[in-house]
Amino acid sequence: MKLTHVRWFVAALSLFLAASMPSAQAQNTPPSFTRHDTLRGSITPERVWWDLTHYDLSIKVNPKDSTFQGMNKVTYRVLKPHQTMQLDLQPPMRMERVVQNGQNLVVRQDGNAWFIQLQEPQVPGAVQSVEVYYSGKPQVSVNPPWTGGVTWKQDAKGNPFIATSVQGDGASLFWPNKDHMYDEPDSMMIRVNVPMPLVDVSNGRLRKVEEHPDRTRTYHWAVTNPINNYGVNVNVGVYTSFYEVYPGEKGPLDCTYYVLPENLEKAKVQFKDVPRMLKAFEHWFGPYPFYEDGYKLVEVPYLGMEHQSSVTYGNKYQNGYLGRDLSGTGWGLKFDFIIIHESGHEWFANNITYKDIADMWVHEAFTAYSENLFLDYHYGKEASSAYVIGTRKAIKNDRPVVGKYDLNYPGSGDMYYKGANMLHTLRQLVGNDKKWRKILRGLNQDFYHQTVTGAQIEQYLVQKTGMNLTAFFDQYLRNVRIPELEYQLKGNKLSYRWTNCLPTFAMPVKVLINGKPKWLKPVANSWKDTKVVKGSSHILVEPNFYVTGKRLEVE
Repeated sequence: MKLTHVRWFVAALSLFLAASMPSAQAQNTPPSFTRHDTLRGSITPERVWWDLTHYDLSIKVNPKDSTFQGMNKVTYRVLKPHQTMQLDLQPPMRMERVVQNGQNLVVRQDGNAWFIQLQEPQVPGAVQSVEVYYSGKPQVSVNPPWTGGVTWKQDAKGNPFIATSVQGDGASLFWPNKDHMYDEPDSMMIRVNVPMPLVDVSNGRLRKVEEHPDRTRTYHWAVTNPINNYGVNVNVGVYTSFYEVYPGEKGPLDCTYYVLPENLEKAKVQFKDVPRMLKAFEHWFGPYPFYEDGYKLVEVPYLGMEHQSSVTYGNKYQNGYLGRDLSGTGWGLKFDFIIIHESGHEWFANNITYKDIADMWVHEAFTAYSENLFLDYHYGKEASSAYVIGTRKAIKNDRPVVGKYDLNYPGSGDMYYKGANMLHTLRQLVGNDKKWRKILRGLNQDFYHQTVTGAQIEQYLVQKTGMNLTAFFDQYLRNVRIPELEYQLKGNKLSYRWTNCLPTFAMPVKVLINGKPKWLKPVANSWKDTKVVKGSSHILVEPNFYVTGKRLEVE
């Protein structure tokens, strides 16, 4: 959820939080890009030749001096011969040494990229590994989760309360990895060593806890599904936990909740939104994608984020977004925004993951849209529609929703609620909720545990709706103008056309004529006519379409 170095979550909520947004988020034009942006954002020759299969990550967290140190064993399959591997680790963290088969390797640093010279021939089909030893004081997040890094706080009793949040800025802020979203490991081990009495909560399932003579413990977490790198997290505190089993579509789903002890009773009430979320989202999107790894909700010292199977929470145990209704309709206070939104990312971000952050709308449009589908399931279609229409006030139309490829540069923060309203509009065009639900579930089934391009998602929606949506997506994703339906009424003749749009835009639209619905098929900049009942004086564009309407007086 970021714009280059600033997480774009708040951008979609600008009506409420504009005063607190860093100035970089307000930019309407891209920054100047450098070679280092290309190294970070593109599939370089030093990345493309190997397929990541497994991480075995060990981290020692040192609260006294705010340092991390550890080792990541990177296992990979050789796709084609090459002798140089790119891994990423951002200063002030440093790689101390890299080892393959007992041999120390030569490593060259270039900014965030570290180029490892492999000594043994890399034979296609072979499975190899390198061990990367590293240490340092990771970047502190000055405004988590909108700026990436580690948050070092204390709880009310003075105990360390620590968490990572790195989307956009990169997982390589605190551990060495292949820091590009196109390639995910098939599985992962996360081993975190912390001083007693602290507890670490990370992704996946807890395999064991080791106690050591130096009064530290190591928590061993196993992730048995593919995981995107920014989804890997470390959360450290004096946690207590409680547990329930959700009877889901794929059987019993373990749900575990980690909170500070003083918030236990509040959490037992507030976290009742979790089974409500699962019930709604399994209905609309299909089974929770990570049954094998369970579901966790973990209290952290910042607002929250969508870490896979380890969703983080800091919404202060209240409904809405920190107690506010982002839609202004009242419906946003019917649920805890962070529980619903960040958990929605388990389907759109963690199950279906963008290959390039330029297509971040695939995560955020569908997940912002999931908020009103949650309402649809529990409160009905009118509530759902009112909510998503209400969020339009947060849309800025400052720049396109699609970003720039190969540069680690996402599009506008409008990817949230402009994206949600685009999908809501598409639902109206489909006009069949059973079919629409089948499409949403099909996305999560057909792209299960995959990284995708935005073009793949667009083409899937074209195929499954049976509609030519090329101009539709170009208009809403790559253009900042909102289509306007201009119309004139003279006697029993209604004339209409699209303006403020691309020349190819020809989306059908529903209007209400004296309260009665009628479908029109306008085209861009050319008038079309239809007959209406004489005396039809009141014409309204159906509000569920994200367009505007303008009545022109007859000359």
